[in-house]
Amino acid sequence: MTRQIDWGDRAAVLFDLDGVITPTAEVHMRAWEVMFNDFLAGWKGEGDTATYTDQDYFDHVDGKPRYDGVRDFLASRGIPLPEGEESDGPETDTVRGLGDRKNDAFNAVLERDGVTAYPGSVALLDHLATLPVRLGVVSSSANAPAVLEAAGLLDRFETVVSGAVAHELGLPGKPAPDTFLHAAQVLGATAATSVVIEDAVSGVRAGATGQFADVVGVDRGAGAEALTAAGATLVVDDLAELVPGSADGEGDA
Repeated sequence: MTRQIDWGDRAAVLFDLDGVITPTAEVHMRAWEVMFNDFLAGWKGEGDTATYTDQDYFDHVDGKPRYDGVRDFLASRGIPLPEGEESDGPETDTVRGLGDRKNDAFNAVLERDGVTAYPGSVALLDHLATLPVRLGVVSSSANAPAVLEAAGLLDRFETVVSGAVAHELGLPGKPAPDTFLHAAQVLGATAATSVVIEDAVSGVRAGATGQFADVVGVDRGAGAEALTAAGATLVVDDLAELVPGSADGEGDA
C-alpha cells in the first residue's frame, strides 16, 4: 500500500457492496456461471458457445447492472438475442429473461445460506462510525438492501443506491459515474470530498470518471494492475488495511 486516506478530510464514503462489504460477489460469479453455461449448452443459433469462464465475468459482467452484463457478454460471443419485455419470465431466451434467470439463482443461494460480511470491512465501518463522515452503498444489484439486511449492516448506511433505485431514477449504471454522484449528493457531499471503494473494474472506472477524491480498488480477483489501470488511486487486498493503527494500516490518519 502506498498511502493512507485522511478520513477526517472526507465528507462521504461510498461503498460498492458485493465483493467489498460482503463476499456475495462469489455468489454472483457462480450464479452467472451456472446460468450462462446452461444457456450456452442449449443454444443452437450463431455465435461462440465455448464455456463461460471467470475471465468472462471480470471482462464483461462484473460490477455492471444485470441486463448490461448479459448484453455485453452476449456481444462478446456474437450471440444475437432480443432485448425482451419486462413481462418475460426467467425461462425466456432474451436479455431480460437471462438476467432474471441469474437473479433467481442468486436469491436462492442468499435465502439458503445467508451472508456474513468481511471482518476487515466491518472493522473499517466501525472506525468510520467514530468520525463525522457519512456512508452510502452504491451497488448495481437490485438485491443490495436485502443483502445488507441479511448481513446485519443496513442501518450503517444513510443511503443505498441499488440497481432498482438507479432504474427508477433513470441513472446509467457503472462504469458511468452517475450512481456514485447521486449518492454523494444525497449525503450532502461532492465528488471532490468523497471516497469510492470498489472491487470491480467497471466501478473503479466510474469513480475515476466522476473525479472522486479517492478511488480505492479492493482486489478480490480482478487484479491490482487492472484496477490501477482503470483509475484506482489506491489498491488494497482487504479494507482492514484502511483502518489507522491496525496491523495492516499505516499512520494515524
